[in-house]
Amino acid sequence: MGSEYHTLHIFFVPFLAHGHMIPTIDMAKLFAERGVKATIITTPLNEPFISKVIGKAKTSGKGIHVQTIEFPCVQAGLPQGCENVDSIPSPDLFLAFIKGCRLLQEPLELLMFEQRPDCVVADIFFPWVNDSAAKFGIPRLVFHGTGFFPLCAIECTRLYKPYKNVSSDSEPFVIPNLPGEIKMTRMQLSHHIMNNERTDFTGFMREAKESELRSYGVVVNSFYELEKVYADHFRKELGRKAWHIGPVSICNRDTEQKAHRGKEASIDEYECLKWLDAKQPNSVVYVCFGTMTNFSDSQLKYIAMGLEASGQLFIWVVMRKSKKEGEEGEEWLPEGFEKRIENRGLIIRGWAPQVLILEHEAVGAFVTHCGWNSTLEAVTAGVPMVTWPVAAEQFYNEKLVTEVLKIGVPVGVKKWVRIEGDSITWDMVEKAVKRIMAGDDVDEMGNKVKVLSQLARHAVEERGSSYLDLNALIKELRSQRH
Repeated sequence: MGSEYHTLHIFFVPFLAHGHMIPTIDMAKLFAERGVKATIITTPLNEPFISKVIGKAKTSGKGIHVQTIEFPCVQAGLPQGCENVDSIPSPDLFLAFIKGCRLLQEPLELLMFEQRPDCVVADIFFPWVNDSAAKFGIPRLVFHGTGFFPLCAIECTRLYKPYKNVSSDSEPFVIPNLPGEIKMTRMQLSHHIMNNERTDFTGFMREAKESELRSYGVVVNSFYELEKVYADHFRKELGRKAWHIGPVSICNRDTEQKAHRGKEASIDEYECLKWLDAKQPNSVVYVCFGTMTNFSDSQLKYIAMGLEASGQLFIWVVMRKSKKEGEEGEEWLPEGFEKRIENRGLIIRGWAPQVLILEHEAVGAFVTHCGWNSTLEAVTAGVPMVTWPVAAEQFYNEKLVTEVLKIGVPVGVKKWVRIEGDSITWDMVEKAVKRIMAGDDVDEMGNKVKVLSQLARHAVEERGSSYLDLNALIKELRSQRH
């Protein structure tokens, strides 16, 4: 198979954010394993991170190359060194960052001229790549970084505007032409969807949507068995060419690869696993809200109080720096909290080896912001979820987890709030954590997610649904070559 595909060359252009780069690197590994030459295009400050992850991939990283193009911080109006969304000092600079990304078009086209790839897989946030691909007569595939269910739900909401038919922000409406009678409220929708005013941001999102509709198709980090009704709906009813090739994270097969998928962990993976090894199976709650969520001190305090009141063992990942030497405590923690939970709680400040943690037999549940990477990693590991969506498409993902798949319980968040996270009281945290660990339906949820875990792993194996779809995509791209 490798010799059959050895001349196919694909450019991968991930959005400059860790939550987008990580699955794109995994995707490039999958193509490289089939003998495709994969070139990841990034910027100088993101290159060491990508090269480190590829370096840990051993054999699957052999066909992957990294090319850098300069990121124009000054021209975009950004401080020097802001080459990643995670590094911009304020969310208000997001549009300046998008402007900087747009200025990558010319250097990308120069690389395309020099290397003549057969296809370019580019993030949805790079709509201009369509024009670049067209100049060279090659297909552009879109990567959204999310699944079929949210893609369908977002598109049906955009097309039919059901939020216009309700009289208040809290009144539920059914999303039309979407299987499953899915109900949402205006409060759960991102602001740009309902914003009729032509702002720079809504204009950019419209441009991204139009570029997707003009693209060759969509690659989806999902597997058919997880959301088959919605995979069919996306392709047949909404008329999109799409290929499911996930879960892409499964291409990381050994401990080292799983530990080094993300940024440098704030805790040694073996120290973390040693802590888990001492715990009973399914006894630990893992709590993590991704890289972008930034809770207030008062909300973090409520989470701490809820976890303590639940009586459960837990690992809690907090995107905060460690205490300085000599500091007595931290404002976001209740007084004496760390002393009281010494034997049953582990706080990781910063980045955690999430896949390794979720796959450990001691972990019995995951409190998550419902980002697609986290959701799919939990499914793959067979871990039920407490859903706490914050922004992006996360409220749609919550519906998939709690109502369609029935493998999680909602914490009770009602409002889409971009970065900060809606306010939840400590007793709501306590109640949701107790329910996911010891509720009446805990066995049923656990059994369902374990079945999905097995299906996820089978999907990427030889003759599995994602394996075959990736084969079909590679074959089609070869037939498109000039």
